[in-house]
Amino acid sequence: MELNVIFVSYNSFEKNLFFMYPTFRFISNTVLLFSLIALIGSCNNSNTTNENTTYQKISADQTKFIQIDDAEEFLPSWSKDNILIVNVVSEPGDLHPTNSHTGLCSEIFGYTQVYLLGTDFHTLTLRPIAVKSLPTISENGLEYTYELRDDITFDDGKKLSMEDVIFTFKANKCPLTNNPQAKPYLDNLLDIKVDEKNPLVFKLIMKEKYIQNMSFLNDYPIMERSFFDKKNILSNFTFSQFSDKKFKTESKELNDWANEFNSAKYGRDVNYLVGAGPYKIEKWDVGQSITIIRKKNHWSKGSSNRYESSYPEKIIFKINRDPNSQLLELKSQAIDVSTSLSTAVAMELQADPNFNANYNLRYTDTYNYGYIAINTKPDGIKHKKLFTDKKVRRAMAMLAPLDDINKIINKGKNKRVVGPVSPLKPECNTDLNLIPFDLEGAKKLLDEAGWKDTDGDNIRDKIVDGAKIKMEFTINYLNTQVEWKDMTQMISEQMYKAGVKANLNPLDASILMEGARNHDFDMMISGWGGSFAPEDYSQLWHTSSWASGGSNFTGFGNAKSDALIDSIKYTLDDSKRIVLVKRFQEMVYDEQPYIFLFAGLRRSIIHKRFGNQEMYFERPGVWLSNLKLLSDSAASK
Repeated sequence: MELNVIFVSYNSFEKNLFFMYPTFRFISNTVLLFSLIALIGSCNNSNTTNENTTYQKISADQTKFIQIDDAEEFLPSWSKDNILIVNVVSEPGDLHPTNSHTGLCSEIFGYTQVYLLGTDFHTLTLRPIAVKSLPTISENGLEYTYELRDDITFDDGKKLSMEDVIFTFKANKCPLTNNPQAKPYLDNLLDIKVDEKNPLVFKLIMKEKYIQNMSFLNDYPIMERSFFDKKNILSNFTFSQFSDKKFKTESKELNDWANEFNSAKYGRDVNYLVGAGPYKIEKWDVGQSITIIRKKNHWSKGSSNRYESSYPEKIIFKINRDPNSQLLELKSQAIDVSTSLSTAVAMELQADPNFNANYNLRYTDTYNYGYIAINTKPDGIKHKKLFTDKKVRRAMAMLAPLDDINKIINKGKNKRVVGPVSPLKPECNTDLNLIPFDLEGAKKLLDEAGWKDTDGDNIRDKIVDGAKIKMEFTINYLNTQVEWKDMTQMISEQMYKAGVKANLNPLDASILMEGARNHDFDMMISGWGGSFAPEDYSQLWHTSSWASGGSNFTGFGNAKSDALIDSIKYTLDDSKRIVLVKRFQEMVYDEQPYIFLFAGLRRSIIHKRFGNQEMYFERPGVWLSNLKLLSDSAASK
């Protein structure tokens, strides 16, 4: 539900690098990834002849989930503890129900919180959670009618009610709530109206038709009003007041509520980390682990819905980002599940017969992709006008030896992408050719653009705005990512052969992203996370997002592309929308604001002592609460 940047590591990248992530949406489905996910696959084209590139069309039945049969034998070395140990590579900043914006937070919320809607990983469609069914939609496409379930309760025994639903969305829209990453996705929500005859029936009134008028709901956990707003302060304010940019926030009672609600205890103190999900936070050892424990007599007990299962007694998210340590822990069976190992570690484990006897490992593509952003609108002072010509940008793409990078760094496992749409989606434009590595072709384009070595120093130069400047620049990358450093070095070496000098510039994550948003860079490496849901490309590609310091880092776009992006987000007919999305990809391809890298690859590992094993292409990759200890009949509800 928000833009989410991924600092992607090719061999480890999924939902974290920076993870602001309720739902990976571009504008509502993208994520700043700061924890590592496995990077990247391709919208490849079989017409290309480069034999080093992996071309693989992905059929519909390969893009949803993998189901694995239960082990037929329970080996003597397997633990009988009904405790699931999950390897993760980072921890959330906090677990606040509205203000947190890190990837693991969203995954934990899947087990500790309840949402109105969620994702069905089998069908890759939306599924009802706290409502009885998907909505009835009015003829004008602006009113969505739902009916709340009457069997969901909070920890204190109170039933989830419309009071809680209304409070949740008011709390998120309130200008004083510290959740700037979440607010844009509620702009289209005008009001919530409860049916006078049935207090469980309600309508969401939307401002305008929009492709995410339903999917935004799986980003907001429903909070208990009486716990988070004991004095019922927000009932004194309306949705229209909180939507008004001129709304005065001087109210003392509102400020008192917001100060309390935004306080750290609701994000860190386990006594205040509450929700209606089947698990609750038991312990948080900072830097070490987060433990969630199954609630007794939860309202979901006896449910046949796989998403309401809670088979493990405990789930421990153990933080370990060191590949060597991860390897040792898996060989000693100290980890039950991981979705964030590097390809190198995964391949080494696959060669170990003991590991294969104990674990299932599968590779699944994801909706994420990596990129190198190119500053197309530099200030001309701090950052020279090197890439204002699309011929130059195409030459830079032709100088990136991505097939060799895939072989050396990704162990040949990843697939290249050709544009900003996942190859898992029907709207991926497969008519676009991958940009091949072509040293001589790149030289020719640079010559045509007027960049030549006039002084014999092996660096091309050109007169720009009356001054001679050299084709020399920096590539920013995350300083904790060894793979990015290696990849940048390989690209830099090839660029130098064409008379282009690219200097490596490792940065801390905050500095890297601050520079990107302020257009203070020449090139920078990062990645975006996505999902199966239809995407709104405004936040990444609309010119307004460049002017406002948003996530259009490169300066891509014009009035024509803006109009196309605006049309896409309001076109509800998939057949018509897909045509527009493919046209948009052609525009991006022609302008080359990014060097597109690889599609995300997730390496999922699950210990065979657990049954019900499924591995998903959508996040989080594995639904942990449905894993059932094979040796323990008491694990069945």
